Amino acid sequence: MAARGSGSAARRDPPRREPQRRPVQQRRKPVQSQQRRPAQPRQQSVVIPFPAPQQRPKQRRRPISREEARRRQEIRLHQQAMEEQSRELAKGPIDLPFGLLVLLLMSIGLVMLLSASFPSSYYNTRNNNPTYYFIRQGVFAIMGIAGMLFIGKINYQRFRGMAKTLLYVSIFLLIFVAIPGNPVAVTVKGATRWIGVGELFSFQPSEIAKMAIVIYFSDSISKKKDLMRSFRYGILPYAAILVATAGLVAIEPHLSGAILILGVGAALMLVGGINWAWVFGALGGAAAMLYFALFVVGYNTSRIQFWLNPWADAQDKGYQLSQSLITIGSGGLLGVGLGKSRQKFLFLPEEHNDFIFAIICEELGLIGASIIMLLFAALILRGYWIALHARDRFGSLLVIGVTTLIAMQTFLNIGVVTGLLPTTGISLPFFSYGGTALSIQLAEMGVVLSVSRQMKPTRAG
Repeated sequence: MAARGSGSAARRDPPRREPQRRPVQQRRKPVQSQQRRPAQPRQQSVVIPFPAPQQRPKQRRRPISREEARRRQEIRLHQQAMEEQSRELAKGPIDLPFGLLVLLLMSIGLVMLLSASFPSSYYNTRNNNPTYYFIRQGVFAIMGIAGMLFIGKINYQRFRGMAKTLLYVSIFLLIFVAIPGNPVAVTVKGATRWIGVGELFSFQPSEIAKMAIVIYFSDSISKKKDLMRSFRYGILPYAAILVATAGLVAIEPHLSGAILILGVGAALMLVGGINWAWVFGALGGAAAMLYFALFVVGYNTSRIQFWLNPWADAQDKGYQLSQSLITIGSGGLLGVGLGKSRQKFLFLPEEHNDFIFAIICEELGLIGASIIMLLFAALILRGYWIALHARDRFGSLLVIGVTTLIAMQTFLNIGVVTGLLPTTGISLPFFSYGGTALSIQLAEMGVVLSVSRQMKPTRAG
């Protein structure tokens, strides 16, 4: 029984096998730990501290009340309505009396230019062409009329956008013409006032500067209203522009052009609403500057001396004024007849340019010269009438500036020719020879016609 029990136990528990050990040679050698290299210090990157951009805190929009939103909507709708109304009014008719006066003065000017210029044109041109000056003036007159009609159809509100650009361009041209040794600048009788290319084309930058002052001042003043009474906003910026522009014109030298720029700028500031105390102060300063320019500066000293007494040196320094007075006196009451002037045969200098009014007095007499002066007066008064009935402040200032330019230029030219004022180089609008000047003057008349299209309706009678 014991044996049977042991056999059963053997069957139940099989003998355990001891694991076979590998021979010593085949045993794996323990991996020797490699010697660790000393850790090299890492190269730390240099970080340049820059200030972190500070993000502006988002400003929350202030909630708009219903009343403010309604008010903004009304302003927006009003502006749109004004723009639409301006487009419709710009299609209206031009002021016919003003346009006819311009064409009449220009036509008379061309006839008088032909009469006054044919002797000098014959003797001083290459081909001895007596109609040389007249033909050139006629070509520019046609160009000017086309420009006047074109500008007259433009909505004058568009001139606001070109105000600053035109001012910057005019100042650049004034600096450009004053550069010594400039090959494009043209010097005549010691005055460098023109930019030209040979005999083909020449113009005075001061003519552009005048119109630039008118447009820029009209645009800026029309937006300020009550601010014009303060020195900071109503005097200082405009005075700086006037002094800079007129100073560049005066160093050419071109005293009459500087006076025109200062005069038209002062007129626009005065109409714009500056304080009258500044007006009287400006008049005193202008008188002091005029005294300095006329009696101190050497360029003008001789002019004053021989303006007061041209007969003291009638053959040299006082020759031009003395011949002008002789020419005017030769006309008498009715004149010697159209085309029959004797002084234009190389006696009177600049007879077709600055002193053409003396030839008018000689050929048409006192009556003819008075009629022409009345036409100028009618043109100036009609211009101011259009300014009074202009649709807005900007248009009114534009017309006042252009009309004041024509008025001042006409008065200064006639005053110089008759001996009332010292001799300066200033031309008579629509009459004196100068193609680009005539074209620019007609373009200025187009600005007035553009404003006249949108005039307020007036009562008949």
